Amino acid sequence: MSAALAAALRNASYEVLPFRSTEEKVLAHVPCDVPLTITTTEARGLEPTLDLAVRLSKNGYTAAPHLAARLVRDRAELDDIAARLLESGVRRLFVVGGDAAEPAGEFPDAESLLLALAEAGHDFGHLGIAGYPEGHGTIPDAVISEALRRKADHAHEIVTQLCFTPSTTVDWATRLHADGIPTPVRVGIPGSVNRQKLIRVSAGLGLGQSARFLAKQSAMFWRFFLPSGYRPDKLVHALSDQILRPANAITGFHVFTFNDVEGTERWRQKQLARL
Repeated sequence: MSAALAAALRNASYEVLPFRSTEEKVLAHVPCDVPLTITTTEARGLEPTLDLAVRLSKNGYTAAPHLAARLVRDRAELDDIAARLLESGVRRLFVVGGDAAEPAGEFPDAESLLLALAEAGHDFGHLGIAGYPEGHGTIPDAVISEALRRKADHAHEIVTQLCFTPSTTVDWATRLHADGIPTPVRVGIPGSVNRQKLIRVSAGLGLGQSARFLAKQSAMFWRFFLPSGYRPDKLVHALSDQILRPANAITGFHVFTFNDVEGTERWRQKQLARL
């Protein structure tokens, strides 16, 4: 168990938000061998995410921007985005539908954008998609499951949304594998976050975005408001004996840092030292 957990923590990926201070924090605290994903917020649009991905890539990081389908107008814009990223050395994308109430153009969901990328021949070496062990909240489970099956044909990895019940995540991944979807699963976990930093992150998202975030994540948000903040120790240890089991295709962890990359990296290094 210790060896599997140590390997998963060594190979963990981090998710960050594209704020003005993000690049400085990443350069100061995150080793270059930690893969990064960069979220997209509806209020800020795609540009901050794409710009940060390019800059981090030029600094030696493996950075995958979240490409929210509902924010991309058409295939011409998609071609421009892909060309810009590939020319800058960005070889990874994380494709999501996005939370915009209405699509900006011809891509209503992640599947339609994945198909357009494939048809255009844009050669990204790694495409990630989202998985929902506890469901989506606004989309029926059957619809989510069928969409995931179709998207998985174009993806190299599935990253789960936060779920604080390990058995729920494991059961979901096991069903996925049993249903003939062998795509590797990276389990989304929260970083080591204190409540003051989480409040600042929430405020930085903008009022509307924060309200949607809270509505979707209300079941987990209160956990971060413990006096000492939240630490994912129990969660990662509970999942450690499931890593690399053939029955579920769970390969490791994706850490939602909420931009507390310093605290999250300190926590990861302490865990590795103990193991």
